Amino acid sequence: QVHVVESGGGLVQSGGSLTLSCTASGGPFKMSTHAMAWYRQAPGKERELVAIMSTGGTTNYGDAVMGRFTISRDTAKNTAYLHMTDLKPEDTAIYYCAAVRIQTYWGQGTQVTVSS
Repeated sequence: QVHVVESGGGLVQSGGSLTLSCTASGGPFKMSTHAMAWYRQAPGKERELVAIMSTGGTTNYGDAVMGRFTISRDTAKNTAYLHMTDLKPEDTAIYYCAAVRIQTYWGQGTQVTVSS
């Protein structure tokens, strides 16, 4: 059983920065064989892709966060990060981390609230 845990959410003012962390472990998980992704879901909206990093290190971002958010990983720590800058109230959402291979393993989510 793969276990995914996010941390680092909180309340931040508009224009501020925040870094989320995601640690995965257990079962068949290896960072070298799993892509790592961040999704978010705002109230009343569908879950959307924020950023994803392939096993080879290729990254892709959602249009809404392009140029403001950066996904990275530390393979030795089995940890992925989402560094968020120039945060806006519309970034307010629950942020979920996912470890992806044949199956997707989700974390429980961490709340990010951006005040105007």
